[in-house]
Amino acid sequence: MNFKFFLPCFLLVFIVSGCSSQNIQKLPARDLVIQGQDKSVNIKAEIAKTSEELSRGLMYRTKLADGEGMLFVFDRDDILSFWMKNTLIPLSIAFIASDGKIIDIKNMEPGNLDPVRSSRSVRYALEVPQGWFERVNLAPGDRLIIGQF
Repeated sequence: MNFKFFLPCFLLVFIVSGCSSQNIQKLPARDLVIQGQDKSVNIKAEIAKTSEELSRGLMYRTKLADGEGMLFVFDRDDILSFWMKNTLIPLSIAFIASDGKIIDIKNMEPGNLDPVRSSRSVRYALEVPQGWFERVNLAPGDRLIIGQF
C-alpha cells in the first residue's frame, strides 16, 4: 500500500467531513407567526444572534424545507447586507423592522457574492426557501409577531 498517497487522502476526507458537519449544525428553532392581510402564517425558524451565528447563517446547507428558515436578530437597527457565500440553496430574504413590519423581500441565488441590502434600517432578516413568501401569500407590509429572541 502506498502510504504517501493514503495519508493525504485520509486527512483531506477527515478535514472536509469535519468542516461540513460543523457548519451544518442547526441552531435552536422557534415557532414564529407572520400576520398577513387576511391570515396568519407559521414558520419554524432557527434563531441566529451571536456574531458567529450571524456570519455562518445557512452556509453549507443542502436543503431547507418550506415552512422553515433562519431569523437573524441584530442588536440595533441598521441597513443590513447579505450575500450567498458558501450557501448552496436558493433563498428569499425578508428585511424586517424592529416593530415586525416586513420592509423588503428579495431573492438570493446560491454562491452569489453580490450584496443584497435592505432599503432602510431594519432589525431582523428572515431567510426561507426561495419563493416561500409568494407561496404563502406574504408581502411587504405584513408583520412578524415580535417576541423575546
